[in-house]
Amino acid sequence: MTFAAWRQPRALLWSAAGVVALGFLIALEFAARRYGLPGPITNQAQEVIFAPKSGPLLYASMALMMVVLTWRQRFIAAGIAIGIDVIFSLVRWAVDAKTTGGHPFGNGALWVILGYAVIAVTRRTGRERVLLLKGIGLGLLLVTGRKTGDTWLLITSKTRPAVLDQYVATADHALGNPSWLVGRIVKATGPIGAHVLDYVYIQLAVAAVVVALYQLRNVAVERRFPGHHLVRTFLVIGLLGPAIYMIFPVAGPIFAYGADGGHWAVANVWPHTPPPINAPHQMPFDTITPRNCMPSLHTAWATTIFIHSRQGPRILRFAGTFWLIATLGATLGFGYHYGADLVAGVVFAFTIEAALRSLDRGWDRSGIQLVTYGATVFAALLVSYRYLPMQMAKHPWMFGPLLILAMTSVVYGYARTTKLWEPKAAPALQPEPQPELV
Repeated sequence: MTFAAWRQPRALLWSAAGVVALGFLIALEFAARRYGLPGPITNQAQEVIFAPKSGPLLYASMALMMVVLTWRQRFIAAGIAIGIDVIFSLVRWAVDAKTTGGHPFGNGALWVILGYAVIAVTRRTGRERVLLLKGIGLGLLLVTGRKTGDTWLLITSKTRPAVLDQYVATADHALGNPSWLVGRIVKATGPIGAHVLDYVYIQLAVAAVVVALYQLRNVAVERRFPGHHLVRTFLVIGLLGPAIYMIFPVAGPIFAYGADGGHWAVANVWPHTPPPINAPHQMPFDTITPRNCMPSLHTAWATTIFIHSRQGPRILRFAGTFWLIATLGATLGFGYHYGADLVAGVVFAFTIEAALRSLDRGWDRSGIQLVTYGATVFAALLVSYRYLPMQMAKHPWMFGPLLILAMTSVVYGYARTTKLWEPKAAPALQPEPQPELV
């Protein structure tokens, strides 16, 4: 790429975003070090050699990177990654190295991603270098986002000594205490149902990659990325969500009202006995449990998977619907979230999705109105949970439908503005000659 190209506004914008992202990662690294723990940069660097904690996610990240490669190059890259993992496994077996807390695979995928980064810098120029670097950045951002999220959770537990669980639990009476209800249902299904929900909950990012791969399937042919896709929304949700955690710290029912909270819990009543309606107060909590409930980011991420799967084939639409329903069941059934968290998470997801869609297609009047309305509803939900919980609990016949109506109105506004349910015809593609990248 020439110097003149870098001076173009779009290139300058991406350069500025890269500098800001790097500065953010460095700041989180220092914040984690302050508490005696490695930050996201250190954790990611360790996975080059040591057993990775995110093996499946590393391979999903490599799959995202490979959307810019030809099929031949993809097979070669996958084979190299698997071969490296086999070598690492044999070496660990030979020296009797432990993989406690990590996966026996994943290093190979990271090595391939980093290898292509070297190829992009040393052997590519112009548009081919930019395209390859975008693919690499996309893959690294996904797994780095996970590391960044882990550090954010640490910060919330260390910097927010008091939680607002009593407020949310009281407000949740307006919805019929769904976490207590679903928690009893999950316990009644036995270990099989719990294992299925647990897998869905843990592998949410991998499900997002499946949908993203469908959206990005033509990148290698068109030699460019689409303006808007699932990974963008996924990452922005993960970036902005923890900021709300700092404003509205909530631990979750299994901690505040269950056995997992130990002596910090109000009482050990989850999921069998809903808490009584009493005036809520802030309550001190431990410095280990993340304050990551409000809003439910797992719900927000599953919602975006559902949204972006709507324009795919039937099996993808079915998978997106299943993942959303199963995620909602897991967040409630395992006691990780209150029902009020899920309502806020849905509104949060649709608002961010609308903003990113408008950023790509242009800020018209309907887009501005939708984003403004979604942000207003989200803020109103947080204010209601904090300052009107007793009124909500004592008048569930009024506030319960109002909460559902508020959430539904944002969903309806998005669906109407974007024509979410209308099938979209795939554009005709004109293949271009593709130079080898390896």
